[in-house]
This record gives sequence, structure tokens and C-alpha cells, in this order.
Amino acid sequence: MHRFPTLALAIASLPLAPIAAQERPIEPDGAPLPRYLTPAEARYLESHPLGSDLRAVTPPPPGPIHCVAEYEPMAGILIAWEGWTTILVQMAAQITTVGEADLYVAVDSAAEGTSALNSIAAGGADMARVHTMVVTTDSVWIRDYGPRYVYQGDVRSIVDHTYNRPRPNDNVFPTFFAGYIGHAFYEHQLVHGGGNFHLDALDSSFVARLINNENTYLTEQQIYDIWWDFQHVATTFFTPLPSYIDATQHIDMWLQVVADDIVVISDWPLQSGSTQDQLCEAAAVTMAGRGYTVFRTPAHPTGGVHYTYTNVVMCNDLVLIPSYTNSTVQQFNAPALATWQQACPTRTVVAIDSQAIVSAAGVLHCIVMHLPVHRGGVDPTAYLIFPAGGEALEPGTTATIEWLSDDDEEVSTVDLLLSTDGGASFPTTIAAGLAPMGSYDWVVPVLDTTQARVRVLAHDGTGRSGSDDSDGDFTISATPYAALLSYGTGKAGSLGVPLLDAPAPPVLGSLFTLGLSRALPNGDAYFIYGVSPDSYLFDGATVLVDYFAYFQLPIDAAGAASLPILLPVNPNLAGLSFFWQAWIPNDPHAAGAGWAASNGLETRLGF
Repeated sequence: MHRFPTLALAIASLPLAPIAAQERPIEPDGAPLPRYLTPAEARYLESHPLGSDLRAVTPPPPGPIHCVAEYEPMAGILIAWEGWTTILVQMAAQITTVGEADLYVAVDSAAEGTSALNSIAAGGADMARVHTMVVTTDSVWIRDYGPRYVYQGDVRSIVDHTYNRPRPNDNVFPTFFAGYIGHAFYEHQLVHGGGNFHLDALDSSFVARLINNENTYLTEQQIYDIWWDFQHVATTFFTPLPSYIDATQHIDMWLQVVADDIVVISDWPLQSGSTQDQLCEAAAVTMAGRGYTVFRTPAHPTGGVHYTYTNVVMCNDLVLIPSYTNSTVQQFNAPALATWQQACPTRTVVAIDSQAIVSAAGVLHCIVMHLPVHRGGVDPTAYLIFPAGGEALEPGTTATIEWLSDDDEEVSTVDLLLSTDGGASFPTTIAAGLAPMGSYDWVVPVLDTTQARVRVLAHDGTGRSGSDDSDGDFTISATPYAALLSYGTGKAGSLGVPLLDAPAPPVLGSLFTLGLSRALPNGDAYFIYGVSPDSYLFDGATVLVDYFAYFQLPIDAAGAASLPILLPVNPNLAGLSFFWQAWIPNDPHAAGAGWAASNGLETRLGF
């Protein structure tokens, strides 16, 4: 299921080399970075706040959006080959066999990639499913910095955030992966760690209010709105566990959604009534009240370490849960396994010894990120962004068609087709052989239809195809419609600024009448006209027409004059514009030499 895209994504500042080591706060002993903020990183943030490193925010992904829950079908799991590789090897074997998913391994170099592949093979993984990516990462905690996936229609896209740690190589990993896999990339403004986020497949998400503390310039409603706009999820905010219990305060350390109506939440059998116990009890009541069946697994803090059984990896029919060898905690291994088997009766639940990593404030869920399946199976899918329907396009103008596409392997080319019968047929090829994702500047053809639609047709290398059409009809009008367009300003005279107007647009085959009002009573008016506007000063007013002729007309006692014009029935004149302005001399109340002037008026001939 691995793809090697040739697509060149329009993503600014794609990092192709590791960020300089001196820019990264590393612990003196060189130990793997924990999930929590290290003392060196805390000192670094005093002079380099994360808010100053925010990358460019993009517009939200357009169209129907579905943010993917972890219990939905998955094509792959992402890991970073950092630190706790023994655990990663065990997980790789389960993910690629029982989980039937590909494994994408971020390695810092080709040599590290070879070493990783050897270790993973020795651990029993299905090596046909294992793929290495040479890209520098700072830490193993890919859950917190990795790409969050949504479906745009039936096309996978990435939504990213600014990682809540000063780990720059980690922070830009989703940008790299978007280019590597060939998926669209969007970024919102939240400083965030992805482990502080869970969701179901029904557009509900759950976070701890750590997110509020990390984005103090935003209100909770604004945070809610950002996730709604970018991921189409309605977010519930919970009070986080105390930091002395959990150093990260991420929700994945005590809650996991496992189905549309099932959730697993920590219980604290040895700390009944504690703050953390009360918070989890309250969350269990809330979730039960929303219709979830709530299962409880034990949790226990000891020696400054938060031992949890909710920090699990779901991958298709597989659930990986942690187990521990700590003498106080190991008594909970069997009850936790039994609870997970009850909560997920159709899945295989496998325990992974996590004693070596838990003291770094994270367990199994923290070191993976999910890649959902391609919705089209073996057939490509496509998503047309523009035109979506309802637009009114004019012939000869340029409309920018935008699209995305996706495949289980790789989309090779895309064609753009046009329908003028509401999608019943697409006989016209706009363009062919285009990139899998991008835009095309289309010169709208000269035709008349109220039932235009565009189709984006994606092809893969095996001859399979898939498409997406405009959701509704749009209009292309080659019929120029008559119009009156006033422009510019005049100069006041005895009755104020004269007004040049008409009671109806200049329709070919009709009697069209130009009318002047608020002019000098019983005076004369000069109606100047031409085929283009102008702008130059004369007697304190602006001449608004590049005129080549004029009509001299009398003004009546009410200050009005009119010019009737019988327009011929000649389709060749449709779309032609004339520009008019009225000038009135010898007005005693007009400044300067006594000229008053009207506004300019464009009269566009049509039907």
C-alpha cells in the first residue's frame, strides 16, 4: 500500500535537511527526549516562546470534512525511530501482522534505516509492509507532533498544528509527510500536542483544558471554532489531571474512545477520592450521559510516574495495551487486559511491556500516529474544490479550477471535463494529463448554459480511475445583458450636482432614453459620448468620457433634459458599451468658469 509520489506539492519551506543542532535544546547526557518539557527546553522557551515560531496558517480545508477516529479502518501507522526501539520493534510485529497495516518509520539517516529494518525484521514483522523515510526527528512522541488526518470528500488530507515543544524537526514532520505521501496540507493556529485530543467517528472530540493554557490569546469558544472549521468536530473540554500526577496533562493518559458509543476511562483504586479520581469520575458521568458505555481501567501514580492503561494503540482488529513490571502496579495488568477484551470483544488485545518508557510520561499511544485507509479501495478518488456549483462565469474570463486526488498507490494524472447538461454527459475535455493535486486556469468558453458542471477524473498507473463532479450546476452566459453603470462624480450647479441616468437599460430593439435632472433650468446641456471612459480635470470638474461626439439639448424649466435613442436589433452590438456625461455651461452657481457636470454613465448594449 506504500506509494512513491512524483507529485510536487505547493507547500512553502519544505524542510529537506535537519535543523541545526545548536537550535535545539538537548539534555546534556544525550538521553532520548521525554514526552514532558525538559528543564533545558523550559529555559529555551524563556527566550524563544512557541508563539514566535508559528508557521503560516492556511485557510481551512473546503468541502465536506470528516476527522478520522482511531478505531476506523487504517492503512498504516507512523513511528519515529528514536529512543525506545525495543518497544517499537514489538509493536511493529503486531501492527504489520495482526493489525494488517503498513508501518512508516522515520529514520535520521540511511544507515539508521538499515539498522531499523534489521531490528524490525528480527522482531517478526511483515517486512513487505515496512517502509523507512529518511527525515530527521527530535523525539519518539509522534502522536503529539504527527499529521492529523481528515477526509475531504473521499480524499485524505492532513491538518497540522504547532507542536507544544521546542523541537523544530518534529514540528515540521507533517509538512514532510504531506509531500512524501502526496496529500494536501492545512495548518491551524493552535499550539498543541496531539495526544491531548480524542474523537469518535460521529464528529465529537474531547480534550483537556491544557489547550486553553497553551493558547491564552484565544477564548475556549475560539479554540472550539478552530477545530470545527479545520476538522469538523464539536469539542468537549475536560479539566486536566494535576501536573504532579501527569506531567503532560494529555487526555490520552486517562481516556480513550474505542467505538461510536464506547469509551475507556481511568479509575484510581488505590487513590479513591483523590483529585484525579474525582476528575475521571466526573468525565465518566458526562460520557455516560451522552450515551457512551463507559469501561474503567486502573491507574496508579507511584515514584513520580503515572501508570495508565488507557494509552493504547488501536489498529484495525488489533489493540495494543501497556503492561508494567513495577511491583506495585503489575497487579493491575490482568484486570486491565480483561477490561479491554470486554470493551473490544471483536479485536485482538495484546499487552506490550511498557515499563521502560512510562517514566518519560508517555506510553504506546504517544509513539504512533494513524494513517487512515484510502476510501476508494483500489480505485482512485478525487475531490473538486472549485467550481462547486452556483457560480456564474462569463465567457472569456479566467476561472481557476482546483482539485485533489488520492489512491491506494499513486494517482498518475488528472483530466478535467465539462458538462453542459447537468452532469448527464461530459463530452468536452478542458485539460488532460494534469498533476494529481493542483489548479488550472481555465478560460471560460463562449457558450450559454445554466447546467454547467466540471468533473475531475483521476487515473492511476494500472488504468483504474475515479472522479468527482461539481456538487451543483453553475452558469456560463454568452448572452451579454443590457446594463447601466454609473461612475465618477460631477460638479454642482444651481440645483446641485446634475444626475445622468435612464429609466431602463439599453436593450437592443427598444427605445432607450437618457435622462438628465437637477440641471440649470432653461439652459443647454451637452451630452458627450465615446466608447471608453476617461479622467482629466476641466474647470474644477472631471471629464469622465474619452468622447468623440456630443448632443446639444435644451433643459426645461424643471432642470431636466432627455435623449431618446432607438436601438437597432443587431446581435453584433451586444456587449458594446458607450460612456456618457452631461456638461452644462453658464450656470451662475457653478464654480470657476460656470460649468456644471454630471456623473459618468456606462450604457452596455444587450438583451
